[in-house]
Amino acid sequence: MQRKAYVTGTAALLAALLAGCSGGSGGGGAADDANPGDAGTATVAAQPGRYRTLPEPCGAVSHGTLDALLPGIKQIADPDQRDKAYQGEAELTYDTDRKVGCRWKVPSADSTDRLSVDLERVVSYDNTVSDDDQARELFEQKETAADLPVPSDTPSASTGSDGAGASPSGAMAPELQPRTLSDLGDEAYLDDKLGSSGGAAAQRTVTVVFRTSNVVVTIQYEEQPMAAGAAPDSKEMQDRARNLAAKLDDALGS
Repeated sequence: MQRKAYVTGTAALLAALLAGCSGGSGGGGAADDANPGDAGTATVAAQPGRYRTLPEPCGAVSHGTLDALLPGIKQIADPDQRDKAYQGEAELTYDTDRKVGCRWKVPSADSTDRLSVDLERVVSYDNTVSDDDQARELFEQKETAADLPVPSDTPSASTGSDGAGASPSGAMAPELQPRTLSDLGDEAYLDDKLGSSGGAAAQRTVTVVFRTSNVVVTIQYEEQPMAAGAAPDSKEMQDRARNLAAKLDDALGS
């Protein structure tokens, strides 16, 4: 009788344990059932950028555009040397789908001109940040580093009667000072700096940076006159650089 009672008690204990396990499993199932609802409210992954690749940079600038930016090219008598000047020199890169660039340097009878074109395709590795937003952040970093002056509709106190005012970028009309551009890409700016000349010719550097979707393009155009005391014309250089930027923007949009 005692053995029978022991067996009966043991069976009852196992039944209780099994009932407890079954109840626990049911509770877990209820928790699991809530997960699909949670997934439904999860943040949707940010959209990828428009561009998946980049153009070949040295071939992205036409001969006619290079003739305008680098006048010395047409002065090169040797056809092979002239063709080499048109080709430029590709920037070293390890991923042509992410970052590419090209450089040109051509002397002429009046000056030495340099041109560089860099294109960067930005990719975000954060599912909550789109490629475009990541590219916008890179553009803003560049713009902040450029330290553009606060726009002003009125000439400064140092402005002469010809409308050219003294500034860190050299004497120039207010409309030619470093500024944001509204007619290029999704956002853009232009910087213009004139190096201190002393007794030598002053080098001017015009930089145009613009963003189109997840691609950031940087154009840097430099001119160093041969004549001592000379300074390159700001408007002429800005017009040339902006013309190139517009053509590259059109090419990206096509």
